[in-house]
Amino acid sequence: MAQDNDTDDKPAQRISGRARIILLVAALVLVVGGAFWFAYHQMRGKYYEETNDAEIRADMVTVAPRIAGYVSQVLVSDNQDVKAGQPLLRIDARDYEARQAQADAQIAVARAAADNVRATISEQLATIDQTRAQLAQARAKAAYDAAEVARYAPLVETGAEKREQLAQLRATATQSAAQVRAQEAALAVQQRRVGTLESQIRQSDAQAQGARAQRASANVDVNATLVRAASDGRIGDKTVTMGQFVQPGMRLMSIVPLDKIYVVANFKETQLGLIRPGQPATISVDALGGTELHGKVASIMPGTGAQFSILPPENATGNFTKIVQRVPVRIELDASPEARRLLVPGLSVTATVDTISARDAGARIKDAQARTAAKAN
Repeated sequence: MAQDNDTDDKPAQRISGRARIILLVAALVLVVGGAFWFAYHQMRGKYYEETNDAEIRADMVTVAPRIAGYVSQVLVSDNQDVKAGQPLLRIDARDYEARQAQADAQIAVARAAADNVRATISEQLATIDQTRAQLAQARAKAAYDAAEVARYAPLVETGAEKREQLAQLRATATQSAAQVRAQEAALAVQQRRVGTLESQIRQSDAQAQGARAQRASANVDVNATLVRAASDGRIGDKTVTMGQFVQPGMRLMSIVPLDKIYVVANFKETQLGLIRPGQPATISVDALGGTELHGKVASIMPGTGAQFSILPPENATGNFTKIVQRVPVRIELDASPEARRLLVPGLSVTATVDTISARDAGARIKDAQARTAAKAN
């Protein structure tokens, strides 16, 4: 019986020894794995900052009309891809075309009035030339009559000529002088009339210029009846229908530029110390089954998300509770066209930023602060 018991104890001892070896190997694996993990964490792992408070965004373009009117035609549908300059909808242009025609008519009237005044000025200049010729004749006659009076006056004094003849000559000279003054006055009136007519031309030209400005404005409005896409993208949030009356600035649809999507990741303030623009980032997209995309940090918002909210928090009321703030970080994506077709704004992602390039930033900041404090002392 004792021999049987010894025989039974030997397998148990062998099992215990084997379990002990397994435990030792497992412990060794754990220790080595832990050491490797600790070394990796110290050298690389601790420099990865990750957040799942991130989403894909795009700078969407709101499509709104410049003019008011009834929509006569909608040329796109929901979720349709469009190119920059592609027509999206058309507004009834008849009212604006009528204003265009009215401006054309005003331009024609102003031009006709200016041409009529120019013709009148030409006639007036011819009349002025004729009056000047008559004035020259009147002056010549007045000079002759004055010379005759001067010649006859001594003869009358000597009795060689009759006084009646001298009186008649003086009357004729007076009449000639009056004729000269009348012609001069007529010439002055005619010259002033030319100035008045020229001012009428300037007025007509100004009216024509105003009509041309109205015509240009009408052209802009007519062109604005055809609403075009401002950029490449995909139509979304389309609310406009044919026959709808629209106003300037009314939101009709949006264009989402899917080739310009980016990620906004809201990192905690405790994670922000080493994040810098230009650092590489990895984006895990939930919608793609965790597929990882690559990108880089583009910029960091100059304030927390709360500071840019409609009602920023006011902590001076005495009811302060400290919570960790988050700062939005913009990450530009380096994604293939196939991936971009599947990514749309609003999708949740997980963003990881490699901050190892700034690992010495904290030490540099402390050194700079110490030097500043030393100078201050």
